[in-house]
Amino acid sequence: MRGAGSWSPNTWAATAAPSAAPARGHVLVVDDDPTVAEVVAGYLTGAGYDVARAADGPAALALDAARRPDLAVLDLMLPGMDGFEVCRRMRARGPVPVIMLTARGDEDDRILGLETGADDYVTKPFSPRELVLRVDSVLRRARAAAVPAGQPRLLEGAGLVLDPAARSATCRGGRLSLTLREFDLLAFLLRHPGRVFTREELMREVWGWDFGDLSTVTVHVRRLRGKVEADPAHPELIRTVWGVGYRLDLPAGATAAPDAGAAS
Repeated sequence: MRGAGSWSPNTWAATAAPSAAPARGHVLVVDDDPTVAEVVAGYLTGAGYDVARAADGPAALALDAARRPDLAVLDLMLPGMDGFEVCRRMRARGPVPVIMLTARGDEDDRILGLETGADDYVTKPFSPRELVLRVDSVLRRARAAAVPAGQPRLLEGAGLVLDPAARSATCRGGRLSLTLREFDLLAFLLRHPGRVFTREELMREVWGWDFGDLSTVTVHVRRLRGKVEADPAHPELIRTVWGVGYRLDLPAGATAAPDAGAAS
């Protein structure tokens, strides 16, 4: 990769975006394979991002502490400390979008990565251009919190209260800890109560993708149920419509207040 310089799995280096224009965001790439790290960093830099690289978990956490990234591209199989643990520790410091990058395509690994708090999961081999598009999409959603004044309203229903401007949520008075995608998914469903959406529609409307693994939607619905349903095994709020998709049902008398002007 042109301009990448030498690289060792035990070292890390920063790759700056071109100086001709401000960086689109600061991305932390964590992968112990120097070739993969170099390719990913090169494509992201070419797309206008400021990129820092780490080859292991401790180096990644040190970089995270020194400068909080706007997004992390995190390999699952790292020496000493795996990507799941790195993700947990990063998210313990505060919300940060995470895209898991791994050679392991087992569904259990993918689900665990998403349940750890990852916002997306990309399996090697992958298209670097597709990865850049996914980074663009995740960051676009993360920055959607900056809604112009006067537009956002609280979304309420069935004991849920979401504040799109503050990106905060409560359920029956208790604070909800939601990932970026969980918040966006719940907000979208609250804006459209009683309407059934296919997984393809939810991926397009919430994730902003016309492609991707639909099990991502399934995992996020399951996680949301675990946080908002009184009995997740028998959901009364986020219902499965067999053969179609998912629908949010509000109890009689409970109404959601859509935030006017917000994109669906």
